[in-house]
Amino acid sequence: MARYRLLFASIEGNTQSFIKKITAVAEENGDQIDAQVIGDESDYQTEQGPFVAVVPTYLTGGTGTGPEVVEIFTNALADYIDFEDNAKSLVGVVGSGNRNFNDQYILTAKRYAEKYQVPVLGDYELRGSVYDAEKIYRKLQETLGE
Repeated sequence: MARYRLLFASIEGNTQSFIKKITAVAEENGDQIDAQVIGDESDYQTEQGPFVAVVPTYLTGGTGTGPEVVEIFTNALADYIDFEDNAKSLVGVVGSGNRNFNDQYILTAKRYAEKYQVPVLGDYELRGSVYDAEKIYRKLQETLGE
């Protein structure tokens, strides 16, 4: 049985809903998802092994993808990753968003990937589907598999 560590931000419940889907897929395959929501009141700790960040896209300002566009709501997760050596344990990012926002779709995940020099492992729209959860679960197996 493999155990996959996911850290995530969930503001409106979409990411939380996707985490439930991917947890169910992992359990069907005899594996375990160890997921933790990170918010403004989370206690920081040093991660003991590799993990994947799952981030929604919430932006404000500007009209596109330039520097005037500011991340909102996922800042606590970035601060957690920046805590001590946690960034060294980050192995990938999964992003969610709304395809209606075109170039801004999964922009937060793309920015995390660039900042921490890790790949975007997958993406899904809004709450994601079971198919999305299966695809990303397979990427977790490839990336975090033992």
